[in-house]
Amino acid sequence: FWDFLILFFCLPVVIFNEITKKRLLGDMSCRIVPFMEVSSLGVTTFSLCALGIDRFHAATSPQASTRPIEQCQSIIAKLAVIWVGSMTLSVPEILLWQLARDTSPVSGVVTEYCTMKPSSNLPESIYSLVLTYQNARMWWYFGCYFCLPILFTVSCQLVTRRIRGTEKKSECRGAKHGQCEGHLNCTIIALTVIYGLCTTPENVCNIVVAYMSPDMSKQTLDLLNLINQFFLFFKCSVTPVLLLCLCRPLGQAFMDCCCCCCEGCGPDTTSSESSADSKLKTEMSSSIFFDKPRETPPPLLALGTPC
Repeated sequence: FWDFLILFFCLPVVIFNEITKKRLLGDMSCRIVPFMEVSSLGVTTFSLCALGIDRFHAATSPQASTRPIEQCQSIIAKLAVIWVGSMTLSVPEILLWQLARDTSPVSGVVTEYCTMKPSSNLPESIYSLVLTYQNARMWWYFGCYFCLPILFTVSCQLVTRRIRGTEKKSECRGAKHGQCEGHLNCTIIALTVIYGLCTTPENVCNIVVAYMSPDMSKQTLDLLNLINQFFLFFKCSVTPVLLLCLCRPLGQAFMDCCCCCCEGCGPDTTSSESSADSKLKTEMSSSIFFDKPRETPPPLLALGTPC
């Protein structure tokens, strides 16, 4: 959902600015767009960490094959912590950016752009905090939004594989359960790889600009910033598709919703048959994840004499 917000709001603002050299929504967009982009990095970072912890719990659970499905309230609570934490850490971006105007000496056209400069109207304490954030922004990006998710995911995957390697020697798990866990691990690894590839150029550019900015022109800096933004847009567009392709239950549910919306969800015989088939498949698949067999009614005793 946050990826959708980035593509729906930030992408049109950036394209409009590149075409017309005017900033859509003025100073507000200069503050909201960086805030949403940094919040997107935080949401992805902490989501990958949460998924890594979930896979670790799945591997270390004493009854992993019969582990109950997590309740919706618990998932919403975790998402709320991830979103609120990411947005809180991105608040300095709102106070860091502001709108600036520059007149071209050749054509005389006024160009609007966003510059990283704290406003002098801020209180002294807040101004010093924002200035400290600006000086440490490069290493904060590199440590929190690049190293943390990659190292956390790799560590959780290595520990999970080691635990499962020792468990395979002692006991044999269900093949269906192991295949499902393998798909989930591949999904997390693919998300981490895409995230790492899309955020590497921005971190490299930040380090280069921090040490070579006096020798670089404004046009070069604007081009690097534009490239970094489009890598972020590419990540936001690829991540949902990757989830739908790798996570089969999610992809099947999405396709069922699309087909249901296209057909109008009208009750007919085919839908009843498909619902019956899906119910049968659900019952069959649910029986895979439980070692305990289904309870059968006790056999009726034969009436008659004890003989």
